Amino acid sequence: MRKLIAASAMLLAVGQVQAADECGKVTIADMNWSSATLIANVDKFILEHGYGCEAELVPGDTMPTGTSMIEKSEPDIAPEMWSNSMKDALDKGVADKRLRYAGNSLSDGGEEGFWIPEYLVNKYPELATIEGVKKHAKMFTHPEDDTKSAFYGCPAGWNCQISASNLFNALKLGDSGFDLIDPGSGAGLSGSIAKAFAREEPWFGYYWAPTAVLGKYKMVKVDFGSGVDKEGFINCITAEECEDPQPTMYPPSLVQTVTTEGFAAKSPAAYSYVANRSLTNNQLNSLLAWMEDNQADGEVAAEYFLTEHEDLWTPWVSDAIAANVKKALQQ
Repeated sequence: MRKLIAASAMLLAVGQVQAADECGKVTIADMNWSSATLIANVDKFILEHGYGCEAELVPGDTMPTGTSMIEKSEPDIAPEMWSNSMKDALDKGVADKRLRYAGNSLSDGGEEGFWIPEYLVNKYPELATIEGVKKHAKMFTHPEDDTKSAFYGCPAGWNCQISASNLFNALKLGDSGFDLIDPGSGAGLSGSIAKAFAREEPWFGYYWAPTAVLGKYKMVKVDFGSGVDKEGFINCITAEECEDPQPTMYPPSLVQTVTTEGFAAKSPAAYSYVANRSLTNNQLNSLLAWMEDNQADGEVAAEYFLTEHEDLWTPWVSDAIAANVKKALQQ
């Protein structure tokens, strides 16, 4: 009996080693924005403590990471890839069996739009529509010119400046007295929102998610009444030379987890986890707001998420893997 128990224990140990070896070393792109670094650190912790991987974070950004994965099969995982920015190259990488689209890291996609504070909509429900905003244009006071109304656009030099400017023209906001304000920087744009909320003043402008700003400040996305014209958005609204811009809501941006084919083939269990791992914009907005309020980096935020939000991440893994992760959190 003792020999049988010893043999069983040895087989179990060998099986555990083989499981760890199956995963082996895994490199994860740690992108240089808050939501991406949070997800990367969550992946690192779960892959290490749940699947026995030797997980390592490596610096990343959309274009260089995607190119490196296609050409060098490195890193193994890009947890938050905004795929539309290099869709043709990524699609070719998948067709050539160098990459795999594992799943959507943002289940509802990246979100852009023109927004106003929720407290304004509670007072004036018609402000949830662009026609209502134009009707009440005079309440959105301009910081420098009291004869005009303020619309805060995307900072100069950012890609979203083009789409925001074209939609400003498509919606004929200038005809209603609005002036397109360049906030100068991302900090300038978020600062204008914070100032408005501190005073409960009207604010109208462009913003995007997932962000700490939309997690901290309750905003309503203005309905243009146009639906989404994806072809018009791609061919004209996002083009600098858009001669006849027409109203369209922003289509959701595809935000995916991309892996190398080598990782997916070598580590099917770990691959299954990253394929299942997904959050909504509202969930991520709240987490990013917590990160900002607590000045937390990705590692601290990941431990907070795994400790305080078991209901969100445990469905991504088996009960046994979840137990291993929870045990590691307590150490």
